[in-house]
Amino acid sequence: MISKKFKDMCNTPSVIRALAGYANERGKEIGYENVFDYTLGNPSVPVPEEFNKALRDLTAELPSSALHGYSPNPGNPEVRSIIAESLKRRFGIPYEQKHIFMTSAAASALAHAVRCVTEPGDEVLTFAPFFPEYNPYINQSGAVLKVVPANTEDFQINFEAFEEMMNEKVQAVLINTPNNPSGIAYSSATLKKLADFLYAKQEEYGHEIFLISDEPYREIVFKGADAPYVSTFYDNTISCYSYSKSLSIPGERIGYVAVNPKAKDADMLVPMCVQVSRGIGHNCPSSIIQMATARCVDMTSDLSVYETNMNLLYDEFVKLGFTVVKPGGTFYIFPKALEDDAVAFCEKAKKYDLIFVPSDSFGVPGYFRAAYCIDTEKVKRSLPVLEKFVKEVYGK
Repeated sequence: MISKKFKDMCNTPSVIRALAGYANERGKEIGYENVFDYTLGNPSVPVPEEFNKALRDLTAELPSSALHGYSPNPGNPEVRSIIAESLKRRFGIPYEQKHIFMTSAAASALAHAVRCVTEPGDEVLTFAPFFPEYNPYINQSGAVLKVVPANTEDFQINFEAFEEMMNEKVQAVLINTPNNPSGIAYSSATLKKLADFLYAKQEEYGHEIFLISDEPYREIVFKGADAPYVSTFYDNTISCYSYSKSLSIPGERIGYVAVNPKAKDADMLVPMCVQVSRGIGHNCPSSIIQMATARCVDMTSDLSVYETNMNLLYDEFVKLGFTVVKPGGTFYIFPKALEDDAVAFCEKAKKYDLIFVPSDSFGVPGYFRAAYCIDTEKVKRSLPVLEKFVKEVYGK
């Protein structure tokens, strides 16, 4: 008999992926250049040439067994040391090789982290709006994801609701900053308040509460944004990173877990990740990609296009009367729809070949997400179409 759980999941596919599929099919009809596809967070800027050069150099320098063989279970030791040194240099935290575990990007990092610090039945709190795949990531670990309602004024943490939902069953809090879908970066004040609250609750409950920080957009931060490194605020932090966005290599599936050296049992968490891998099959990411990434560890793609696109869209949404909080990073913007039903709003937009993602699955009804990791030229061409849609459908 096949699994009922996974069979049932087939009836609730990712809304984002479904809309991206629609956009691709529509593109076959009218030309994809005429579909304003704001669905998928797929980086649009080129990989740094240094990354491609690293791949070429590695294939010329190393034997096949080193390039394509298994790495040790925690990852290539030299790569882990390079990442630890980079984090230490950039953020002033004394990471060592033993605190780094290589993963198949941030999704794998989250899968490992949550299993290391929870038991079945434990609760994990996260904050709306949130990436909807957190539901399977957390719930299939045996832990239970609970979502704190959003603070829609500025999409910082809703501390009043958070305090009401906190209880002794909570073993971890999961945050994502800069945030998908809102684009908002948690400020220093927000993170300080969060850390103080968690320290107090640890004392009250008599057990650790780990902060799992999902950080694939850490490098995509816009001018003037306050977007500090989370681990500097709270000792029991596990950072989950991906190079997918910073180096524009999502298909290479490479990232890491970084355990704050001051965390409780810090030296045990990477060996525990190795054991988690035995159960979920996420061990040993690509050897050559680990090594190529290490040669580019402090580099990024040219990420400036995302801020350019954000400003174009933000200004247009404001001009057209949308309520929208200006993003501090990422390549997402999260306006309030022009009617209460975000699904209906997005269906109407589709008739103008504007493909947005309704906010229901992000835990905040009445909004929509636009992923603007597309060519700036296409963003500019979409603006008069957006204006036409709003005028004809909503009379604005």
